[in-house]
Amino acid sequence: MILGLSSYTFGWNVGVPQHRPARPLEELGLLDQCQKLGVSLLQIADNLPLHTFDTSRLDRLADRAVRSGVQLEVGARGLTLRNDQTYADIARRLGATLVRFVIDDTDYHPTPQQVAQLLRQSVPFLANLRLGIENHDRFPAATLRDMIVDAGSDRIGVCLDTANSLGAGEGLDTVLRELGPLTINLHIKDFSIRRVPHLMGFNVEGRPAGDGMLDVPRLLNTLATSARCETAVLELWTPPEPNLDLTRAKEEAWAAQSLAYLKPLFTRSP
Repeated sequence: MILGLSSYTFGWNVGVPQHRPARPLEELGLLDQCQKLGVSLLQIADNLPLHTFDTSRLDRLADRAVRSGVQLEVGARGLTLRNDQTYADIARRLGATLVRFVIDDTDYHPTPQQVAQLLRQSVPFLANLRLGIENHDRFPAATLRDMIVDAGSDRIGVCLDTANSLGAGEGLDTVLRELGPLTINLHIKDFSIRRVPHLMGFNVEGRPAGDGMLDVPRLLNTLATSARCETAVLELWTPPEPNLDLTRAKEEAWAAQSLAYLKPLFTRSP
């Protein structure tokens, strides 16, 4: 399994809605981070939407990635036939082999039956590509599993995020049981769950990889049994500091700390 970075490793640096940096981190800066941190994989997700790039910008990205020795993956939000075909074309232009989709988008929430049909109709677009559907807040893992199995193509699998399904009331054991055998891409996102001071509830916050509740060695060993997951990227939910500059610096420090923890595990992983 190859370890890499994501545009969501540096969510605050790329830009969070209503918290846009004056000089955001863009695609070439993300490639610089890959070289700085010593990884050879970059997944550019929907927080840096590739469909808004013109062809010359995409070609500059592809050329720079090749010269940097970095494999690209692409990601988007809002699974429709049009979006699927658009990102399949972008992936091929960039030399990427994986397209990751979050199913939902603002005011777009298809039913499981609609998703299954979309996936079946997407298969012709996927020559030499794999489509990874990310577990997110709305669908339980078993529902997502059924939609993907119903599509009937080994080119379609799961992009397994280690924290997102908490929003659907499910822990990682459930997610791995239902989705592990279908996983083709992994989002490593560590987290903590702590009771609030008044004891009436819990807060879920991100942590650097290896510093939270996520058992990464067990996770990697479990996914190794199916041998379908070929790539993994670090994502961070970095809690903000009092100002954006401090938050960005913290995010960069967490990325370096996380990679220092993860690299030895991937060196030893099957």
